[in-house]
Amino acid sequence: MPFEEAKMNARRLTATILCSAAALTGLSGCAKKGEIVVDSGVGITAVRSRCPAVGIPNYTGDVTLFRGAGEHTAANIDVVGAMTNVRSQCNEDVGDRVTANVSFDVFANRTDTSGPRQVTLPYFVTVLQGGTSVVSKRVGSVTLNFADGQARAQAQGTGIAYIDRAAATLPPEIRDQITRKRKAGESDAALDPLADPTVKAALARASFEVLVGFQLDDKQLAYNATR
Repeated sequence: MPFEEAKMNARRLTATILCSAAALTGLSGCAKKGEIVVDSGVGITAVRSRCPAVGIPNYTGDVTLFRGAGEHTAANIDVVGAMTNVRSQCNEDVGDRVTANVSFDVFANRTDTSGPRQVTLPYFVTVLQGGTSVVSKRVGSVTLNFADGQARAQAQGTGIAYIDRAAATLPPEIRDQITRKRKAGESDAALDPLADPTVKAALARASFEVLVGFQLDDKQLAYNATR
């Protein structure tokens, strides 16, 4: 995969999270297993999974290393890395925890191709609840090996996330309110149960995301946000 395409895909992965959030707050066009979709009758059928959405937060899918303590300019760039192809294998059916095994690819370019070189890039795997609360964070690293004369390198990173099964499960009364059949002509037949503040709050509490990205310092994050 070309390096520029990998960078573009890394940014696009944030849509995974946005799509999931839309499905929890309304009826979205990105319906798939694990979301809430319109039933063929009057009402809503819940096919919501406890497995988390997976994605890369904005500005953390790329990392740029500069030569020494030099200026953050294009002429001083040493190595540029991009994270892409984030995927997850989730098990929600065993024990009291939902387990998500995450993997991703890292593509990197270096400007000086003389000699073999190893570059190690740190990354994080964070579990987020309700879109705001950090439940856990793990930090790992991925090592890229450049051969002599080689400008590009590729490696794969992995991580694991655990989510409390009970916390990711909707209370029975909320599930009943969402899925209850409504007959045409009834006073609440035209009302969207997902618009109810109590339902929205319960959905948010039971919604989890696994976010992966490069572990950046303040300067690196500011560079990504302003370029």
